[in-house]
Amino acid sequence: MTEFDQRLAPEFFDRVQTGVRDRMGAQGFDAFLTDHPEDIAYLTGFFHHPSERPVAIWIEANGRVVMLLPELEREYAESQSARAELVAFFEFPGVVAPFEALARAVSPRGRVGFASSMPFSRLSAVREAIPGADLVASDLLTRARFVKFPEEVTLHREAARVTDRMLEAGVSLVVEAVAAGGELPTEAELERHVTATGTGIMYAEHRNVVVASLLAGGLVYSGANSAFPHGLPSVNRLKAGDTFMLSLGCAVGGRFIEGERTFVLGEPTAEQRRYHDTINAAQQLGRETIRAGLECREANRLCLDVIRGAGLGAFIRHRQGHGIGLGMHEAPWLEDGDATLLEAGMVVSNEPGIYVPRHAGYRISDSMLVTDTGAEPLTTYPRSLDDCIIAL
Repeated sequence: MTEFDQRLAPEFFDRVQTGVRDRMGAQGFDAFLTDHPEDIAYLTGFFHHPSERPVAIWIEANGRVVMLLPELEREYAESQSARAELVAFFEFPGVVAPFEALARAVSPRGRVGFASSMPFSRLSAVREAIPGADLVASDLLTRARFVKFPEEVTLHREAARVTDRMLEAGVSLVVEAVAAGGELPTEAELERHVTATGTGIMYAEHRNVVVASLLAGGLVYSGANSAFPHGLPSVNRLKAGDTFMLSLGCAVGGRFIEGERTFVLGEPTAEQRRYHDTINAAQQLGRETIRAGLECREANRLCLDVIRGAGLGAFIRHRQGHGIGLGMHEAPWLEDGDATLLEAGMVVSNEPGIYVPRHAGYRISDSMLVTDTGAEPLTTYPRSLDDCIIAL
């Protein structure tokens, strides 16, 4: 079997940088500065653990791309073939401040955009280092990342395949425990099992594994604990009659996917069936309506109206979904306040949910590739309640 290579070719980053320069020209920027780890990975292929020592990218309209980084990261960046000229400072805060080292290397001037996610303390340091530049906050890079290149879609597809196998592994562990007649796993044990499955697949079947902020894993919770939308796995042990949720995902080449399913241990009650069927219907409508040209807020309304129409609107705790890419959660947002038009090539989550206090939560999620005519669910594990019952 041919191993899957997670590292993108250097030419990919040349195309990314060209596209960003085109956007800079359209907005009148002479240069752009970002210290966001995901932007840095997007522009250069360098993945790192962020710390108090700044790592930043300076990209100029005339073609120069410079990475500011601490000396202790230089060899690591070189080992990843980071697509940028490296300018290193020795330490933080340093005798020479980091952004002063950058300013000496690039001679900044003109209209300089900066990522609006930059912390105030760093922005202040930038202003001090380059007082002659006209600094303007911009979401230019955020929007540049919306539409994925074909190579990125390939990474997302592979992450979806691994996520589906993680879901299968989680179900298999519970089924095997039921068959053995012993104790069922705890939420924490189940989480460790699916995480090991995801990472194991990657290291066995992939070359050049990119360790992003989360390689594989997710949230596993059962019963009343699942009524907290982002509750952490606990030592609660699964038991007969429980609703339980596997909220899983992984990153291949730094590109994320999420896949979530809600299961019932044993014959569902009428209440469990009503809740699950409603979420399944809402999620199915999302699969049918997400498409290029639809506003994010309209996609959200259409999806969540299914829940409201079923009389369960009081249990809604969040939007329909969000963008996915180098971040598990990133813009655009499928939410009432986001008028962004969906575009072909975006990847977004479709994850309506309801959360009934002291009972359980119900959520089904697929990562969707937006197309001109609709959307393709990249995760494919079965969704209906009948497919998500674990017989006792």
